[in-house]
Amino acid sequence: MRANSQEGPRMTELLTGARLADGTGAPLRDAEVLLDRGRITAVEPPGTLPQHHPRRDLTGLVLAPGFIDAHSHADNAPLLTEHDTTKILQGVTTEVVGNCGFSLAPNTRTDVLDGFLRRLFPPVEITWSGFAELFTATDSAGHVTNHCPLIGHGTLRVAATGMTDAAPSTEGLRHMRAMLEEGMSAGAFGLSTGLIYPPAMFATTGELTALAEVLGGDGLYATHMRDEGDHLLEAIDEALHIGRVAGRTHLSHLKVTGPRNWGTMPAALDRIHLARQSGHDVLQDVYPYTASSTTLTSVLPTDYLTGSSEHTLARLTATVAHDELAAALGENLHPDRILIATTASHRREGRTLAELAAAEDTDPLQVLIDVLVDEDLRVAMIHFSMHEDDLELALRDAGTMIGSDGLPPGSGGRPHPRMTGTFPRVLGRYARERGVLDLPDAIRRMTSLPAEAFGIPDRGVIAPGRIADLVAFDPDIVIDVGDYQDPVRPPAGIPWVCLAGRTVVDAGEFLGTRAGQRLNPRT
Repeated sequence: MRANSQEGPRMTELLTGARLADGTGAPLRDAEVLLDRGRITAVEPPGTLPQHHPRRDLTGLVLAPGFIDAHSHADNAPLLTEHDTTKILQGVTTEVVGNCGFSLAPNTRTDVLDGFLRRLFPPVEITWSGFAELFTATDSAGHVTNHCPLIGHGTLRVAATGMTDAAPSTEGLRHMRAMLEEGMSAGAFGLSTGLIYPPAMFATTGELTALAEVLGGDGLYATHMRDEGDHLLEAIDEALHIGRVAGRTHLSHLKVTGPRNWGTMPAALDRIHLARQSGHDVLQDVYPYTASSTTLTSVLPTDYLTGSSEHTLARLTATVAHDELAAALGENLHPDRILIATTASHRREGRTLAELAAAEDTDPLQVLIDVLVDEDLRVAMIHFSMHEDDLELALRDAGTMIGSDGLPPGSGGRPHPRMTGTFPRVLGRYARERGVLDLPDAIRRMTSLPAEAFGIPDRGVIAPGRIADLVAFDPDIVIDVGDYQDPVRPPAGIPWVCLAGRTVVDAGEFLGTRAGQRLNPRT
């Protein structure tokens, strides 16, 4: 059941006993924190604040600002009947949504938009047209975490041109710019692109630059780049060009994919560092796994993705489909590296294309075709495509923040474990166990860095006057628990979370109140 996000008073409370990680990257210290009416009112050494207030003993825990997921796809979470607890149980109190060019608005063609969104989101009833109406709907439903929405270029293009590969006309581009302006006026945080997905993959750099101009030179351009493998460096160059026009560039889930490209991360970071040295504001997010997850249709050649889902299905069911795909994909399929995560029917989940081919006595390419056709293209995959060395190098970079890239809840199956484990995995595996980051800096990547990068107001640091979005965790045991076969499991070692001073997770259990809200950018 949904709970009213406005229920219950925000009481005064004194937090004692914890080691404080204030979000700035400064060393941990002993401190007491006083909360009143949803804000932090004092941060002082132990024993110096008045002790008559109600107390919460956090002895043995680290107290940090609530984590900010810099790259989430939980746009649909407010519209779900069940509470989406996948992030709040990780200590995430704020999510940046609308990533990879997918946002739930604008809507000018409900049937086309519905087909586009179903490739990523479980079905939702679309009752809105513009962003103001969408925000009214989601705000009324309530948020488990705070949401910072981006405007998806893919959705803008669907509204203007449908799912075709045609460039928008002059009038179409003017319409896209107007819809982008409307979304920004309604409270969006910036523009996102997903340049491996149709129809966004057909956009030229010129089209994207024309949209970036709307952001006025001090806006945010967040991008799932055009290529993360063979042409990664060229894709970074394109992203930086567009981002300079917008104002700031955010590179989504920075990675190097494909064995022949492993080891390219130093060159990618050099490109980014040169841009920073020239005065360009550019940052990136990373998730702490060497497997990605996206739609299975992403492995298809571009011409299969032009037009509607019916067009794609017709190509896949043609008598020559197998031979055509074999010629087009060549050695790029890697069936042992592609795991079927979630399907519409929940058949074939949890096995690789290679395993399914052996079980069904056929070849992996035929399995690919059969799965897509049988499931009406509604298939998510997990792709084991990255190397640990590249991942750790990206994590170490001072401009890297943390994003889950978790697919939206509501589809079932076996989603990527990053959906429930990203933030505790950074704290446990990469800070405590491997020492890739020290703990205060790991927390900075999850708090003050994204708060500043996205212009999220009054959050990201524990200091007087800030909103009391907080998490307390056990640094000795915090860790992700889910894996690729059993992913939807809450983490260990995160017993307490509060939103605006209101406890929402206690003893590791969600208390059932939607206490989050949609935030507006800092002005």
